[in-house]
Amino acid sequence: MVEVGAGGTHQARYEREIIWDSISTRLSALDIGNSSLVFGRLDWAEEQGGDQLYVGRVAVWDDDQEPVTIDWRAPAAEAFYRATGGEPMGLSRRRHFVTRGRELLGVEDEYFGESNGRGRLPLVGEAALRAGLEAGRTGRLADAAATIQIEQDAIIRSPLPGVLVVQGGPGTGKTVAALHRAAYLLYTHRFPLEGQGMLVLGPNRLFLTYIEQVLPSLGEAGVEVSMLADLLPGTRVKGLDDPRVSRIKGDLRMNSVLRRARRDRQRPLRSDLVVGLGLRRLRLTVDQSARIVNQARKRFRTHNRARKFIEEQAYQHLADSGSRSDTPGPDVETVREQLHGSTELREALEWMWPVLTPAHFLHDLLGSTALLRSAAGSVLTPDETELLYRPRAAHASDVVWTADDAPLLDESLALLGPRPGHKQADSVRTYGHIVVDEAQDLSPMQLRMISRRSLNGSMTVVGDIAQATSAWGHDSWDSVIEHLPGDKEPRFAELTIGYRLPEPIMKVAAQVLDAAIPGLIPPRSIRTEGWPPRFVPAIGPRATPSGNGQGQETSRSSLVAAVVDEVKAELGALANGNLAVICHSGQSDAISEALGDAEVDYGLVYERGLESRVTIVPVELVKGLEVDTAIVVEPADICEKLPKGMRALYVAMTRATQRLVVVHSGPLPDPLLPKEG
Repeated sequence: MVEVGAGGTHQARYEREIIWDSISTRLSALDIGNSSLVFGRLDWAEEQGGDQLYVGRVAVWDDDQEPVTIDWRAPAAEAFYRATGGEPMGLSRRRHFVTRGRELLGVEDEYFGESNGRGRLPLVGEAALRAGLEAGRTGRLADAAATIQIEQDAIIRSPLPGVLVVQGGPGTGKTVAALHRAAYLLYTHRFPLEGQGMLVLGPNRLFLTYIEQVLPSLGEAGVEVSMLADLLPGTRVKGLDDPRVSRIKGDLRMNSVLRRARRDRQRPLRSDLVVGLGLRRLRLTVDQSARIVNQARKRFRTHNRARKFIEEQAYQHLADSGSRSDTPGPDVETVREQLHGSTELREALEWMWPVLTPAHFLHDLLGSTALLRSAAGSVLTPDETELLYRPRAAHASDVVWTADDAPLLDESLALLGPRPGHKQADSVRTYGHIVVDEAQDLSPMQLRMISRRSLNGSMTVVGDIAQATSAWGHDSWDSVIEHLPGDKEPRFAELTIGYRLPEPIMKVAAQVLDAAIPGLIPPRSIRTEGWPPRFVPAIGPRATPSGNGQGQETSRSSLVAAVVDEVKAELGALANGNLAVICHSGQSDAISEALGDAEVDYGLVYERGLESRVTIVPVELVKGLEVDTAIVVEPADICEKLPKGMRALYVAMTRATQRLVVVHSGPLPDPLLPKEG
């Protein structure tokens, strides 16, 4: 340890800080909370030396620097996840410790030899895996270092360079694999990734809260986990636009619209600028201003960078205009010094070439029908142009942007460039590796925003085409890949085994999937036993097509009452874990009020995440989450009121790890109707 007294040197203080930083980093890595340090052991065959190695969350050495436990990411631990009967990788036995927290529940041994078979699905540590799956949910995604499976490990240890695309259906562990891959890459490629940085992007704030504990529990706290909107500092973003507007804002045609809008802000003067300097009248003509603007357009790639050139040229022309045949004009520095604060000159420069922030630029554009029409030209249709308009706020700083505005603001920053004197604040941070979850819902403009932050084209892109429910939901990975860095051929991987959903639930969900995307094969579930989904019709009068609306109101009341009854019943059947009421967002308030009246303790997902035992979750926010019991409300509403309703219903039907209840007052969608025979 370096001690620094009152007379200590700068070097001693610097060394002390380095040592403390190293100690702090190591202590953070060793802080695994209540998780067990060791979860497995490898016994090597005699021809491999017959040694034993314990596998755990972090590496630990004894006083002689001999390994007590190896890190699960170390090359020597690969056999723990990859060895099979056909490919034992030098093992004679693999041991799994089945734990709950730090309590040892059991020991599972797998012996390797010519007679060893794996059953119908290639599972590693089946008892430990099933124990983890059957444990109650906590509202936070936990690390799965102890139960990573073969096809997940192949993704985790895939090489760093290029784009890796991972397709995985519900419950296949694609998010788990992506996060563990992030931890593995940081361990394996500490240099250069620690300096270049790693970014994990999720679809919304709820999802980020759900996954936030995984990487720290694996000893990696230096990864930036965020939404796309978080990459724009100082910008307030909330909610989404109407799907029709989302579709337009996500289209690559918006690049042309923004470029044309930028050009519209680069204008020659409308009349000559005449300013006084002593007894002289200095002049900048309209034609001169047009030549200056054209020169700036040709010489500079970004808008704000050209502002200094515009000013210099304006001062030069003003100085030259003061020359007479018998008297030389003022020099440029004198003109600059004398006219720098001139109102007329400032207004002229702001007209010709204003310094713009992305917020001011986009706020002005979207709040002006004239600017929109000029920028849209023939790129957008008149109807599309009209949809983009929204009234201006008093100040651009007061605007609360939507998530669909974020890529437009980012594109604007790329076109405008940093403001003079704000290069560092306006710069775009790049990363050595980017992990993107739920990528199937991202628009081309959002994908372009992500690519702009890639330092070298290294990405892990994760999602499920079947769960593409946004206005820009993709039907294949090809339409995603075309907007990502293409220096290297992309690699594809697929997770085919479902770990979360019991087979009876997956069987019904597969019927919905077939209706949403015919021919797409659902994951195979390892959990062959489980409770079949229950379908509960709400008892009460049904809505009638005529009248004053009382029938519809009565029907809604009976539906909400049935939901409350099922929540109470399922809480009684639920030993531990959590329950989610999944509904269309328009039903959230009525269900919330009814649960409150019934004195059921519940939470709203956008306030408390999944921390409550009962949580109301709009189907628009449920993607990527898992709960023990799911109550899906009025499937017909979900199908009818969302752009890709059948896919949204598939998402809702695949959240439960234990029990699924469907409550409905109207007719069920065809895929949920009982099948004859």
